[in-house]
Amino acid sequence: MSGLSIGQVAERTGLSVHTLRFYEREGLLTQPVRRGVAGHRVYDEDDIGWLDVCIRLRASGMPLTDIRRYTELVRAGQGNEVERLEVLRAHRERVLAQMHDLDECLKLITEKVAVYEGRLGLRDDLRKCTP
Repeated sequence: MSGLSIGQVAERTGLSVHTLRFYEREGLLTQPVRRGVAGHRVYDEDDIGWLDVCIRLRASGMPLTDIRRYTELVRAGQGNEVERLEVLRAHRERVLAQMHDLDECLKLITEKVAVYEGRLGLRDDLRKCTP
């Protein structure tokens, strides 16, 4: 049986073997992981693609419960696109709010950096160094 071992998938995705097993237990994969003759997990490119989706959703702050719900909808097949859209729209709104909050934080930090650079005379030094 050809495919990728759990170690190979861990290496390609950056997820630990423990996390891959956790994702499987939590129902975060769109299809059951196949097993080789010796009972070892065997992944395919579709699994890698879906794990990449999960990684991005997780990195953007989507809770595991929402990733699980989205996965269940995808696994169920066509006919639930409205529900999938609702899950993704709600998460997009949370991400946009986080981005706004981070932008406000960045503005404050940039102002503070400018204050200290000014106090230390670094602003003029930096202008002289830039071409």
